[in-house]
Amino acid sequence: MRILHFADAHIDIASQRRRDPETGLPFRVLDFLKALDSIVDTAINEKVDLVLFAGDAYKDRTPVPTYQREWGRRIMRLSQNRIPTLLLVGNHDLPPAKERANALQEFDTLEVPYIKVLSRPCFLGPDDLNGLPLQVIALPWISRSGRMALQTENGESSEEAYEKLEELSTGLVTQWIENADPSIPLILTAHGMVQGAMLGSERTISLGSDLVFPGSLVKHPGLAYTALGHVHKYQDLNAGNQPPVIYAGSIERVDFGEINDEKGFVIATVEPGKPTRIERRVLKGRKFIDRQVQLDSAEDILTKLPEVIPSAAELDGAIFRLILDYPRSIESMINEGDIREKAAAAFEFHLIRHPRAEARSRLADSQGISSLQKEEQLDAYWKSLRIDEDERDALNQLAKSIFSTSIGMGDDQIF
Repeated sequence: MRILHFADAHIDIASQRRRDPETGLPFRVLDFLKALDSIVDTAINEKVDLVLFAGDAYKDRTPVPTYQREWGRRIMRLSQNRIPTLLLVGNHDLPPAKERANALQEFDTLEVPYIKVLSRPCFLGPDDLNGLPLQVIALPWISRSGRMALQTENGESSEEAYEKLEELSTGLVTQWIENADPSIPLILTAHGMVQGAMLGSERTISLGSDLVFPGSLVKHPGLAYTALGHVHKYQDLNAGNQPPVIYAGSIERVDFGEINDEKGFVIATVEPGKPTRIERRVLKGRKFIDRQVQLDSAEDILTKLPEVIPSAAELDGAIFRLILDYPRSIESMINEGDIREKAAAAFEFHLIRHPRAEARSRLADSQGISSLQKEEQLDAYWKSLRIDEDERDALNQLAKSIFSTSIGMGDDQIF
């Protein structure tokens, strides 16, 4: 069986930008939809046996109807082609309140053929998968409300609640693995953090607030494949071994934190009694270009700055970020209009300025540093750092007590 695994579509995460006049959709949303089209086309053209989406369809739990329509059109193509499709609920799909619907709920409500939404931990057998000789254990994102309920019910601290949830999840999955039919391949899909994963730029990830699954759970020898979502960076947490433990990664670059990440999806070939084979498919996506230059003088503006701006051909269709680091004294010499004109071929251009303030304390012309007492020199230093008066007084008092205990020592010994 060939299983297409993808995750973290986030089709509307970059929706606050210029729009395509034909469709009315933001161009960046069209980038994400183009990637989703490639995934659906591959599933249909290559006649895969199962599509497994490991969570996070949108940027948040309340997508606008237009984006729900665009997502629905593509998932419906899978249904129309009779491809069993599992949609795991991720943290971006899940409502904060227990009784509210998740962002993928309409497929369950309308009982769309071949499409199944996995919003609770569950075990699926062949009867649940349109007769596929396959077994699936699903672990969707565990909601904050569920965690809080556990704390309230048992009077436990946040750490204790996490430990309890980890024990419950591990015990449940282990029991399902032990009770599974050993003659039929078993797959685990989960949306969440796994020990040892390298984080991408996903802003919602916080090790202090995420339930972390142990590596031993997702690498259990009873599994044929582990399909993960939540981390935007592609990785195999069990490289060279069985089962493959794969974060498919996001389908398009979200921001410059992912500039070096290749985006795509995975096709896993699963056969009873044989090692699972994985094939990664890379999606081209929008090009990101990131440049930084340090300018120390007016001459650098004329020589260094033009060298870091790519040619119009290279900028064509790209999202370009240019970071300028320079002393504040030459800020007025930087012609922003000229820079923007040179970067006009870019799809988007982001100019980031980092002016450096010279931290030095100026003394009167007639006053040399050697003429000042230690306490005066130190106070001048605090002023150069722009420390407020109250804090400066406290630091000076502390310094005075240190100096008083160092009577008889030379300055070189004190400092």
